[in-house]
Amino acid sequence: MIDTWILFSLAAVVFQTARFMLQKVLANTGLSAAGATFARFVYSAPAVWIAALVILPEWPTLGATFWPYAIAGALSQIMATVCVVLVFQTRNFAVGITLKKTEVLLTVLVGILILGEGVSWPAFAAMVLGVIGVLLLSDPPKVPGGGLLALLKSRAVVLGLISGTFFAVSAVTYRGATLQVEAEPALRALITMSGVLGVQLIALGGWLMLREPGEVTRVAIAWRRAIWIGVTSLGGSYCWFVAFTLKNAAYAFAVGQVEVILSLVVSVFFFHETFTRKEGVGIALISLSVLVLIAVA
Repeated sequence: MIDTWILFSLAAVVFQTARFMLQKVLANTGLSAAGATFARFVYSAPAVWIAALVILPEWPTLGATFWPYAIAGALSQIMATVCVVLVFQTRNFAVGITLKKTEVLLTVLVGILILGEGVSWPAFAAMVLGVIGVLLLSDPPKVPGGGLLALLKSRAVVLGLISGTFFAVSAVTYRGATLQVEAEPALRALITMSGVLGVQLIALGGWLMLREPGEVTRVAIAWRRAIWIGVTSLGGSYCWFVAFTLKNAAYAFAVGQVEVILSLVVSVFFFHETFTRKEGVGIALISLSVLVLIAVA
C-alpha cells in the first residue's frame, strides 16, 4: 500500500501545477508578480481560517519555536513565489517549473542545517537522478556569449535558483513548525497553515500598499480568475503541509518532481508550447527516480 505522505505529495503536485498555470495567466494580464502572489494568499486564507474555527475544539499547545519557523517559512514562500512568477514572464511555463525544481536537492542541505534531518544515500542518488531528468526536459537558456558564466548571468536562471532556495527554506521551516504542534497530522497542517497565511497577508499586503499602490485593488477586481488561484493554493498547500508533518520535506519534494511531467502536458494543451527531443529521456529518469525513492523511503 502506498504511504500516506506519497499520496499527499502527488495531490499537492496536481493542485500546484493548476495554480502556477493560473498565475501565469494572471501575470500576463495586468497583475504584478507580487500581486499575483498576493492573490493566492488572500483568496485561500478565509477558507482555512473558517475551517480551523469550525474543526478545532480548542487551540492546541504550540512549541516555543513554532512562530519563528512559521514566520521564516511564510516570508521565504513569498519570495519564492514572486521569483517563479517573474520566471514565467521571461521563459515558458515548463522551463519556469524546471528552474524552480532546484529545490529538491537544496531541501536536503537546508534540512540538515536547520532540523538535522538528512536522507539515505540511495534516496539521495534517486533525487539526483530525478534532477538530471528535470534538466533534460528543457533546453538551457539561450544567452549571449554562451558558457557557464553567461548562463549564470541569465535572469531566468538566477531567479530559478533563488526560487529553489527559498522554497527549500520554506518547506523545511514549515516542517519544523508542524512538529511544534501537539495534534494529529491533519490538524497540525491546518493550524500551521492558519498561522502562516496570517503572516503572509500582513507582510505582502503591507508591502503592496506601500510599494505598489492600487495593486490590492487590481487583485480584487481580478477576483473571477484570482479566486481559483486561492482554491488551488489551498488544496496544494494543505497537501504539502500534511506531507511535511509525516515525512522529511526532501522526500516529499522529490516525489513532487512529477510536477515537471504534468507541466509539460499543461504547456502543450493549454499554452501550445513546444519542447526538446530530450523530453522522453527526462520523463523516464524522473519516473525511475520517483519509483526508486518510494521503494527506499
